[in-house]
Amino acid sequence: MSSYDYYERKLDDKRRLSIPPELRSEFADGEVVITRGFKKYLHLYNKKVWDQQVEPKLKSDILDEQKADLNVQFRMGKTVAKMDDRQGRITIEQHLLDYAGIDKEVIAVRVGDYWRIIPK
Repeated sequence: MSSYDYYERKLDDKRRLSIPPELRSEFADGEVVITRGFKKYLHLYNKKVWDQQVEPKLKSDILDEQKADLNVQFRMGKTVAKMDDRQGRITIEQHLLDYAGIDKEVIAVRVGDYWRIIPK
């Protein structure tokens, strides 16, 4: 199943997730940021969205515990993956899959300017 706001996929044996062709333009620069989510799922960002919208929100007073906790949550295990141009795949690191409890099948749901990746 695939639409512009929701899709289901199976990871291949190399932990690669294929981005549907109709969505690849969102990641046209080829870089994708993958982080832990607020709960046991992952966030998938276009690198430009990460740099322009997330990074500024993570900056704060050095003693702001709430922002510090957000920094730990989003930076622990954060990876930047390259989308392969030919088949539109990104590799998700095993530690992130383990965190989210993802084995093989995933559901991706658009949440504004990013995607939530959850186990199916």
